Amino acid sequence: MAVEFLVVVLSVLVVCVVCNPSPLEDVVIDRYYIPKVCPREVQTGDHVRYHYNGTLTDGKQFDSSHERGTPFSGLVGVGRLISGMDRGIQGMCVNERRNITVPPHLAYGSLGAGSVIPPDAVLVFDVVLLDIWNKDDQVQIRTVFKPEDCKRTVQNSDFIRYHYNGTLLDGTPFESSHSKQHTYDTYVGDGWLIKGMEEGLIGMCVGERRNIIVPPFLGYGEKGHGTEIPPQASLMFDVLLVDLHNPKDDVTIENQVIPDLCKRKSVTGDYIRYHYNGTLLDGTFFDSSYSRNSTYNTYIGMGYVIPGMDKALQGVCIGEKRRITIPPHMAYGESGAGESIPGSAVLVFDIHVIDFHNPSDPVEIVSSFKPEECNKTTRANDLIKYHYNCSLLDGTHLFSSNDNENPQVVFLGANKVIDGLDEGLQGMCIGERRVVIVPPHLGHGETGAHGVPGSAVLLFEVELVDFEEGVPDGYLFVWLSDLGENLFEEMDLNKDGDVPLEEFNTFIKGLVAEGKGRLKPGQDADQIIADMFINQDRNKDGHIVAEELKLKVDEDAERARHEEL
Repeated sequence: MAVEFLVVVLSVLVVCVVCNPSPLEDVVIDRYYIPKVCPREVQTGDHVRYHYNGTLTDGKQFDSSHERGTPFSGLVGVGRLISGMDRGIQGMCVNERRNITVPPHLAYGSLGAGSVIPPDAVLVFDVVLLDIWNKDDQVQIRTVFKPEDCKRTVQNSDFIRYHYNGTLLDGTPFESSHSKQHTYDTYVGDGWLIKGMEEGLIGMCVGERRNIIVPPFLGYGEKGHGTEIPPQASLMFDVLLVDLHNPKDDVTIENQVIPDLCKRKSVTGDYIRYHYNGTLLDGTFFDSSYSRNSTYNTYIGMGYVIPGMDKALQGVCIGEKRRITIPPHMAYGESGAGESIPGSAVLVFDIHVIDFHNPSDPVEIVSSFKPEECNKTTRANDLIKYHYNCSLLDGTHLFSSNDNENPQVVFLGANKVIDGLDEGLQGMCIGERRVVIVPPHLGHGETGAHGVPGSAVLLFEVELVDFEEGVPDGYLFVWLSDLGENLFEEMDLNKDGDVPLEEFNTFIKGLVAEGKGRLKPGQDADQIIADMFINQDRNKDGHIVAEELKLKVDEDAERARHEEL
């Protein structure tokens, strides 16, 4: 009942003020614009800044802060303002607009003020409140967004990079890092920032957004700053933390996926091939080996990559995946790199180790199956038939003899296959299966080959299907039994004193059939025998005689050239 009575009395008073031209008893307030959001209202003891136009009731202007370009700043309710204004701005919100009509006894009374305000003048102030704060205020922090994954937060002595928009409390902008297209980079807790900003940044996560309101005494105080921040101005910052590290930070490794089989781990001096995705700490992409469809290849521990990566690649397994976070002092430092990596940026690499080797590595041979009976094994100059599958160490398939449905046929030791595979195919039994791991210096080297990346370690799964024993380099035929006392007589089948090609052919094939000799495998027998005949027919008359089977001696008699026969 008492509340209803008070409302009625106030309503009557308002009506009387509007209708009765007699002098006002109290301040009349017209709140003609009220913001939708009003976090706080003016109270006694608050410090305020506001713009105003002051006029008499006839509209004549006697004062204007707008024209001076400087808002009024002062305390409320402590006698610093005329009583009418002290009352008139009570309860105002920042950006609220009011017409405040002040009767003479609450303004300058019967004396007036100089030549500007006559005695007993009613004053009308059109006011917009710009700022409000109290000496007991603290930094106000409102978290707009916070990532779910927050492994560390800003602490004193950290170095941070952040974007911000800075405005006065009424929304007037004064500075923005976004407009400069560059983060603000600084240490926290060492006096590089205004106190309120340092306090507002403590505890932030990378990717977090905050609204920070700093009262003037924790900002730029009575002096303000430049032309943009007036004295006694509260400051409001919308902040996005982009990066965070401490000068004492080391490389961190996480999200490791280690293969079940890890025969050895990388060490200084190894040559490594790996894929990576590179981002800044806030997730901004800067580079990827996948986008180039090519691994990054380098020696480790020898200064060929940034120190943090050099360190992080030590002790990895082939096939391992890991996330590496590198502080800027172990990366590109204050200068950054190109347009993609800013100065003082923490780098995050998700890497996948494809393979590594050492330039001193030998071929690695592991027999996965070997027949119980193994009387003969392959060696240089043998003609072998084998099946194979070739892949990279990460399992990427490259080639297979099964693609052609036929085994591969090759002479060993004749530079027909890469050195490492040639070595891995020697000493095999028919039916044996092996895994042969070939380092690149015994494979296709730094340049690679068609379908084979440069500096790639190759894995061959081989199975020996068959082989024919070979002959030494430079030979077409070798004896497998002792020579007869009179070779020519054995060769001269019709005993007529000379041997034509037909007779020579029959003789050699007879030796091979009896197991007394072996022709060079992999070539036409008739052609080989014809070449042998030409070598022995020294006078090129189409016949071989006994004298032509003797050892040919060089003119200086210092050395002899062996001939098959």
